[in-house]
Amino acid sequence: MKRILRAAALFAGLTAAALAGGLPGSAQAAPKKNFKLAYTVYIGFMPFAYLKQSGIMKKWADKYGIDVEIIQANDYVGSVNQFIAGEIDAVGVASMDGLTMPAAGGVDTSVFLITDYSNGNDIVLSKTAKSVKDFAGQDVYLLQYSVSHYLLNRALEKEGVDPASVKTVNISDSEVSAAFVSQPDMKHAVSWKPLTEDMLKVKGTTKLFDSSQIPGEIMDVFIGKTDVLKDNPDFARAVTGAWYEALGILKEGGAKAEEMRAVMTSAMGTDAGGLQSQLDTTHFFYTPAEAYSFLTSAENAKIWNSIRTFCFQQGLFGQGATSVDSIGIEVADGTVLGDKANIKFRINATFAKQAADGKL
Repeated sequence: MKRILRAAALFAGLTAAALAGGLPGSAQAAPKKNFKLAYTVYIGFMPFAYLKQSGIMKKWADKYGIDVEIIQANDYVGSVNQFIAGEIDAVGVASMDGLTMPAAGGVDTSVFLITDYSNGNDIVLSKTAKSVKDFAGQDVYLLQYSVSHYLLNRALEKEGVDPASVKTVNISDSEVSAAFVSQPDMKHAVSWKPLTEDMLKVKGTTKLFDSSQIPGEIMDVFIGKTDVLKDNPDFARAVTGAWYEALGILKEGGAKAEEMRAVMTSAMGTDAGGLQSQLDTTHFFYTPAEAYSFLTSAENAKIWNSIRTFCFQQGLFGQGATSVDSIGIEVADGTVLGDKANIKFRINATFAKQAADGKL
């Protein structure tokens, strides 16, 4: 997955939101029966490949008398812009991207399903440094404004290093691994699995920090427009029910789990070892009760405060944002971070709670 927050993508999202009538004052979506859900290739979303192939999604959609089309998108930013424009009803994103693309563009957006958080998949690495403290005054290569950028800032903050003292050099996710391997003068970088697997093989390279040291902060979620979910809660219920049925299979093991792993492996273009490596450093919420507990915890509000602070500091709230409070974020326990009169991002744990209570 291109876990990315580029300015160009943000402005494209703003334009699409305006064209789609997604800005404040738009009419609520009418109830409907046909829905589209999109995801891109990333370990946290790959159970959807099995949901589609196994018929589990169809079973749950049929239960609610609706149709849910699952689409594997090739372009991450493109899929988010399709969501903003109303061409798809839900999309899988790194949580930060949901805030800085649709929400910052004026689209009232809700998280209705959390799939996982990175628990070591995202890595800060170096050929020469012994600590991120050594990065002061140095170039660090990463995809700017992405979760890699966020991870670096959090690593520096934890070591008491001013992020402003480090120069970030933008490099695409498609280039970072090969460049790190082939260019001796490229000393420090931040990326994620599977890209980091070859990078860590470079002589002298060490892992200095990873996402397991900030548990829960790099989340993967599915978002929908708030009005669409309000008018069509059965869509979210069907997706949530299907998701936890699939995760139950993966957790239980056995023949069905092996079948699911094979589908995910094929869809990712990897092998069994590559899949396992990514599963090992991904914290899936295997039960809805666990997801609900996480989403409604006081710690979750602290995480979102950290995320929004980074996003504002990087200018990702757009030119009109005058403070970190410009965009309101309603977390699952009802707390609002920022402007209560301009809530554009909501963490909705309703469907996790219904699943946990056996009420789907």
